[in-house]
Amino acid sequence: MKTKLIILGSGNSLGVPIIDGNWGKCESKNKKNFRTRCSAIILRGSNSILIDTSPDIKKQFVDNKIKNISSVIYTHEHADQTNGIFELRPFYWKNKKKIDIYGNKKTINLLKKRFDFCFKKTRFYPPIIKANIINGKFALGKFDERVDFNFVKVRHGNVKSMAYIFENTAYISDCNDLSIIKNNKLKNLKYLIIDCLKIKNNFAHFNLKESIYVHNQLKPKKTILTNLHADLDYNFLLKRLPKNVYPAYDGLKLSL
Repeated sequence: MKTKLIILGSGNSLGVPIIDGNWGKCESKNKKNFRTRCSAIILRGSNSILIDTSPDIKKQFVDNKIKNISSVIYTHEHADQTNGIFELRPFYWKNKKKIDIYGNKKTINLLKKRFDFCFKKTRFYPPIIKANIINGKFALGKFDERVDFNFVKVRHGNVKSMAYIFENTAYISDCNDLSIIKNNKLKNLKYLIIDCLKIKNNFAHFNLKESIYVHNQLKPKKTILTNLHADLDYNFLLKRLPKNVYPAYDGLKLSL
C-alpha cells in the first residue's frame, strides 16, 4: 500500500500574503506563492494523520478535499501549529469518538491549558480530544495502513520541536539546530522536509544557506523547503536552489 504526504501549508507564522495584503517579495500572480501556515497530512489507505492544526486548517482541508482524519501529531506548542484545534469538532461528530492527538509533554500540557474545553466536559459540550504524550517510537493505524514513527527533538529558538521520521521521510518544519547533521536517523532519506524561513539569519529558524547546508550534509534524495516567509518568492528559489532541493507550495503531493 502506498503512502502519500500532502503539504497543506508551506508558509511561516504570518502566511503569504500577510493579513494586510502585503506579498513581500513574492509575485502575487503565482499561485504557488499563496502560503497558509505550516501543516501536512500523511495518507495511507483510510489512515489520515495530520501534522499540526494550523489557523488555516479549514481552508487547507477544503482545498485538498480532506474528508476525515484518524489522528493528529504536533511538532510543538506555538500558535501557528496549534490554534486550529477547535476546527476538529466535525470529525468528532462524524466518527462519534474522541480524536487522538500526540505530542511532547510540554505541547500536550499547554494545549490542555489553552483549549481546556476540547479536553473536558462542559455544560453543553462533550470533550472531543484524547491526549497522548510521546515518549518513544510509536505507530498509528492498523494492519497494512499502519505508519511507524520515530522522532528527534530539535532546537527551535527557545523551545524544543519534534522532527518526525516516517516512511523514509523526515518532517522538520521549525528548526534552527545545525547539530541535526550528525544524527544518523536523518541521513540518506528519500525526503527531507525542512524549515527555511528567509535569506537572512533568524534566531529560531534555518535561513536559506543553512537549509542547503543541512541538505548537503544529510544527503536525502530530495529536500523540500517549507515554513517560507514572504521574502522568498517561489520562482526566485526555483532558479537558485541546487539539484534535488525544491520550495514547497500549498497542495504539493509526495509519494513516499
